Amino acid sequence: QVQLVESGGGSVQSGGSLRLSCAASGITVRYVSMGWFRQAPGKEREGVARIRSSGSTTYADSVAGRFTISRDDAKNTLYLQINSLKLEDTAMYYCAADVVRYSSPGLDRYSMGDAYYTPAHWGQGTQVTVSS
Repeated sequence: QVQLVESGGGSVQSGGSLRLSCAASGITVRYVSMGWFRQAPGKEREGVARIRSSGSTTYADSVAGRFTISRDDAKNTLYLQINSLKLEDTAMYYCAADVVRYSSPGLDRYSMGDAYYTPAHWGQGTQVTVSS
């Protein structure tokens, strides 16, 4: 059974930083595509960042240069370093595993950049709230 447990969310002021963590069990993060998604109130869920088993990364345009996705293979943990936080980054952030990329939209496919992604497994989410 796959379990993804996020931590590290919180309330921060604009311009601040956070590091989100996702401890995985039942799946080996270095062998699958992992990602972070977020959903703000009243908005659709969207992809934020993805890291493939090769280590290559993809970011949403809105976070590129501010967010960094990484993993610690020894700890089987995924991270998202978030810098220069903006008010519009306020959302529930979800860790996801076994993320499949599609070139076209569809049911349960979430946009990130010029593609769409569907995870097989989700964490419960961690809230990030940015204030001015």
